[in-house]
Amino acid sequence: MTAATAAPAAITALGLRKSYGDKVVLDGIDITIPEGTIFALLGPNGAGKTTTVEILSTLIAADAGEAQVGGYDMVKQAERVRKSIGVTGQFSAVDNLLTAEENLMLMADLNHLPKAEGKRRAADLLARFDLTEAAQKTAATFSGGMRRKLDLAMTLVAAPGIIFLDEPTTGLDPRSRRIMWDLIRDLVRQGTTIFLTTQYLEEADQLADRIALLDHGKLIAEGTAEELKRLIPGGHVRLQFAEAAQLAAVSGLFGVARADEEALTLAIPSDGSTANLRAILDVLDGADVHAESLTVHTPDLDDVFLTLTGRPKEELSEGSPIPDQPKESSR
Repeated sequence: MTAATAAPAAITALGLRKSYGDKVVLDGIDITIPEGTIFALLGPNGAGKTTTVEILSTLIAADAGEAQVGGYDMVKQAERVRKSIGVTGQFSAVDNLLTAEENLMLMADLNHLPKAEGKRRAADLLARFDLTEAAQKTAATFSGGMRRKLDLAMTLVAAPGIIFLDEPTTGLDPRSRRIMWDLIRDLVRQGTTIFLTTQYLEEADQLADRIALLDHGKLIAEGTAEELKRLIPGGHVRLQFAEAAQLAAVSGLFGVARADEEALTLAIPSDGSTANLRAILDVLDGADVHAESLTVHTPDLDDVFLTLTGRPKEELSEGSPIPDQPKESSR
């Protein structure tokens, strides 16, 4: 996408800071999220992910910095921001005593929708989330996946253009998680902007247009999944040969390449770029050697997290949490 055709920003933040006592939770972070994209914020527990969501959704105030959400100033136009966003937190806001339809109608009432319009949107959302057959069942009888779907449907009653999803698939089984991913992709195809925090690296890799890694209150890296993977060593091109003589003929031509004489493969350090691949093929052509196959291997987000934070990915859901703060329910 060229600069001339780039989508306008749905969210911009500059220099956001937040402390609780002497603990700095956010230390001057900058964020820009184009409309109609998915932005994933990764980081261990206590890194500041939920605090960032709470600030941008006007639940709490930043100590410093400024932001615009949906084109509205986060502080001066907080009410307009709240009307343009939806928030689904780590913990479901579904009322267990109400049916699925009643939960949706409650949200319609809270958003001051005419009764007929509220019923229409509730019916549409029940169908969209495959909950029509469960419409008259109380939420207490729902599985975890059904509750998450209903929770997201409730967020959509007001048709927000921007949705904050704070760890929306935590606790779901793999099948329910993938169903939720499909629903999120559907929203983006329809023009919704998604701000996603997650403890699942695969989730960010699968969904996000851009990913930012937050650690100790600072954004330490940002880019597409592929760009982040190229930040760290470990990428390589793997050449497979049919004969040992072919492997021997080229194994000394690539410097630090690693040969496996039993598997007849050669691993060559690479950033995966087109220029690098072309250079490798040129060397093979010059040696008049043909490789049976060529595969590009890049580090995954697990490797990125470990290298950039010095901690294993398991610490996405562990670590030292910030002091408990009062929570508010917001849609």
